[in-house]
Amino acid sequence: MLKLKLYRLVSYSFIALLFAVTANAESLPPERVQWQKAPIAVALSVGKERMVHFPRPVSVGIPATLQSLLRTQTVNGTVYWMANAAFGRTRVMVREIDGGQTYLVDLSADTQVKPSAAMVVFVDETSESENPSGAVSEGARHGYVSLTRYASQQLYAPPRLLSAVPGIVRVPVQQQNVPLVRGNRIIAHPLVAWRAGHLYVTAVKLTNRTSTAQTLDPRTLRGAWLSATFQHARLLPAGSDADTTAVYLVSAQPFAASL
Repeated sequence: MLKLKLYRLVSYSFIALLFAVTANAESLPPERVQWQKAPIAVALSVGKERMVHFPRPVSVGIPATLQSLLRTQTVNGTVYWMANAAFGRTRVMVREIDGGQTYLVDLSADTQVKPSAAMVVFVDETSESENPSGAVSEGARHGYVSLTRYASQQLYAPPRLLSAVPGIVRVPVQQQNVPLVRGNRIIAHPLVAWRAGHLYVTAVKLTNRTSTAQTLDPRTLRGAWLSATFQHARLLPAGSDADTTAVYLVSAQPFAASL
């Protein structure tokens, strides 16, 4: 079993923040932008798609002047924009489907703009400016570290020590192998996922499929992750007691949408 094999490993976890890469700018980390009611500037390179991740599923209102110049697609909380021609700064309204937040985005496109990495828009739900009453939801209290710690405890701690944590709820994740790690040397299998506020954390089992030891590197992971934490930094050859570990991935949207 995974838990028994993991207990036999002697090294402890290290935390490495990993930011997403895009198909058009694979070597660039995503740009993280906090929504503070000021319009968000998004520059597009003509003919190159750019992803913008919002905390929750959204709909986009495109002005008539951009209808023929811009391709817009939305999947859950991610908007995919690609400009067919250059255009000046134009304001677009992005609304959360559940009737919550509305974002203002100033779009522009140019042939001289270099392809840009994905953008992650986040809201500080504990901010008094967004929450005048000063009340903080239980989910908003949890950040990258607390979510990662919680996920690790769920896999490693003895059952008698486990307890529910207010604000963290389990969410479904499809348990089948996914192409998470580049190089085809490591098998990745999602185990379980949770949500707290606008953040998700997914525990993924990693298994070495080769006859040589593998050092885990967050730069080899595919997907739009806000942070990636390996339970152990190294996997021994396939078939050994230490050929398996876990990685905890924090994201702004569900696992499948972030991969």
